[in-house]
Amino acid sequence: MATETNGRLAENILYFARALRAAGMPVGPGSVLDAVQALEVAHVGNRDDFYWTLHAVFVKRREHSILFDQAFRIFFRRRGLIDKMIASMLPETLPTAPKPPEAGAQRVQDALFASNKERAEEREVEVDARLTVSDREVLQKKDFAQMTAAEIARAKDAIAKLALPLDLVKTRRLAPHRLGHLIDVRRTLRSSMKAGGAVIDLKYLGPRVKEPPIVALLDISGSMSQYTRLFLHFLHAITDARKRVTTFLFGTRLTNVTRSIRQRDPDEALAACGANVADWSGGTRIATSLHAFNKHWARRVLGQGAVVLLITDGLERDADDTLSFEMDRLHRSCRRLIWLNPLLRFEGFEARAKGVRTMLPYVDELRPIHNLESMTELVRALSGAPAKGYDPKKMLKQVA
Repeated sequence: MATETNGRLAENILYFARALRAAGMPVGPGSVLDAVQALEVAHVGNRDDFYWTLHAVFVKRREHSILFDQAFRIFFRRRGLIDKMIASMLPETLPTAPKPPEAGAQRVQDALFASNKERAEEREVEVDARLTVSDREVLQKKDFAQMTAAEIARAKDAIAKLALPLDLVKTRRLAPHRLGHLIDVRRTLRSSMKAGGAVIDLKYLGPRVKEPPIVALLDISGSMSQYTRLFLHFLHAITDARKRVTTFLFGTRLTNVTRSIRQRDPDEALAACGANVADWSGGTRIATSLHAFNKHWARRVLGQGAVVLLITDGLERDADDTLSFEMDRLHRSCRRLIWLNPLLRFEGFEARAKGVRTMLPYVDELRPIHNLESMTELVRALSGAPAKGYDPKKMLKQVA
């Protein structure tokens, strides 16, 4: 009986590991062997012990804890075979109470049961061709937190193909220009010597244009964990297209991950970012993080008309005068301050939180950032003037 139980244990752990790998977690054969050996050695006595034993083996990064938790709940709720196996191996098995679906549950569930999906009924629905919507349009408008594993993979490919437009600004330096207003004596003399001095072709200098730097401040607290990874993919894509991008991550402290995110492979870049950050999926201290940025980094990276992308939900615990002062200082130091808030995906969102109300007066634009459509609109806006439809002052008036 023990041999049969161990066989079922290894078989189901293998199936569970394959599902985790399909959901996006780096789980290999070695981890499966370690998990089976850990369960045999630990002598788990209840469901919680079983959960944390597997968690210790399979979860190597903080951002994978959510996927593992959802996979464990769905797997043990839907798989009656493994429940019987645990009941025969362990002295006690705690029942799992049904809970409403959470963010990330859909793609984990699809990964778990991708091989066992069978459609018993085929429905024929007549739909007007004028009302049909392509899969691409659905993907553009679907919330990142509700995407399946396959949809997230397609979203990553779409993010990698985003073309960052050129937002050129004039600098104080001069460069050769066909319609310039100053004569370039050196180039003019060189050009005339080619013709023996018989013809003098005047060369002109004009204002030199340059791409302004982009500085991204990304909130990686627990309330933003559903979107952090895809935001990092977005920042990796625009960093590859435009080298003058500086990326900071903040939760309870500020971390510069610009070097890590510049790696060519996006997965390696995100892994390097996670290795350098100690406060992933923790609390939020926006004021403290902005103070560290303004004090140590603002003068280095906010020159030449920089555009700042502040990606956070604004749920600050300590929203006092310090937050207002640091937001004002940040706004004065850059050319444009764009606040990207995933909470704007809700139609009835209002600036009721104290942190949100404190930050709004110092923002040039307030944009949603929860799907591919919002990312595409942001990329277009980076080369144009501030849009009137995203004026944060309107939201303040509504609350008042």
